[in-house]
Amino acid sequence: MIAPPTASNVKEPPVLEVLDLVKHYPIKDGLFAPDRVVHALDGVTLTVGRGETLAVVGESGCGKSTLARCIMRLEILTSGTLLLHGKDISHVGGRDLRAMRRRLQIIFQNPYASLNPRWSIGSLVMDPMRLHKIGDAAGRRARAVELLQTVGLGAEFMSRYPHELSGGQRQRVAIARALAMQPDVIICDEPVSALDVSIQAQVINLLKKLQKSLGIAYVFISHDLSLVKHISDRVAVMYLGQIVELADTSAVRQRVMHPYSQALFSAAPVADPRAAASKRRIILSGDVPSPVDPPAGCRFHTRCPYAKDICASEAPQLRAVEDRFVRCHFAGEPGFPPPAPLSEGKYT
Repeated sequence: MIAPPTASNVKEPPVLEVLDLVKHYPIKDGLFAPDRVVHALDGVTLTVGRGETLAVVGESGCGKSTLARCIMRLEILTSGTLLLHGKDISHVGGRDLRAMRRRLQIIFQNPYASLNPRWSIGSLVMDPMRLHKIGDAAGRRARAVELLQTVGLGAEFMSRYPHELSGGQRQRVAIARALAMQPDVIICDEPVSALDVSIQAQVINLLKKLQKSLGIAYVFISHDLSLVKHISDRVAVMYLGQIVELADTSAVRQRVMHPYSQALFSAAPVADPRAAASKRRIILSGDVPSPVDPPAGCRFHTRCPYAKDICASEAPQLRAVEDRFVRCHFAGEPGFPPPAPLSEGKYT
């Protein structure tokens, strides 16, 4: 497997490297039934550079959140390697794991569920510093006030509780808590999906501002493709536990090469009514296959209008094609993907 490149505007070595990551969940159907596994992730490889935002997109169930939990070492890896500043953190434990968590933080999707409702905002922000024995009580309190001010809140929020805050304010608290450890990488697992559109814009602008001033790298997981194009430097498209396309956002704005990426990005809403009227909406036929029994060969071939015999028998590798990486046998061939569907019923 060739490691995907970093963004074209990132010259430093990667901060985070994920190499051939595999995560399987064993399941049992009965005492005498054969063991089976859920193929949540199968051979995911990506890199993230300092100050870069890598967006991860795909349908529900494709493995995005599992990827986030594996990177954070909240899940035990089935196989693969995680490197943070070149150091293998795939199997670290104890003090090494705690030290790693200082440099790698996560912002969860639901800020109310991720904040203890019985703790004050000040306690929530100070708790990581207390756990890592950073400073004394007075120093931690001063740092918490500074962090709340950084995310647009004030010292008066220190004594409040999560239920007294709006959704946007709670997410700002979650961001402040993630920043308490001065991390190098923050995993953003759909951090604005539960917020109103206007509040989403405020939180996204805050994340971009913090990234510019602190040089933090983001792995940004989202369903909002328009938002992804706005905030990210690169985009990784996932399907059924695998990355099927990875490219700079500027290249994605021009075109996408994998048939699944075509269908996914055709669903993104367009603000211009004239552009929306002329946009071709692609609707895939069939359901997403079960990750317990993924198709042989290319995992997308059961829904792909361009599938051929080789697609059902031989699994394509994620390979460099022109200005991106694509997991498709025919990517890069002249005229692929075709401008019109090859079979009826796949598109509208």
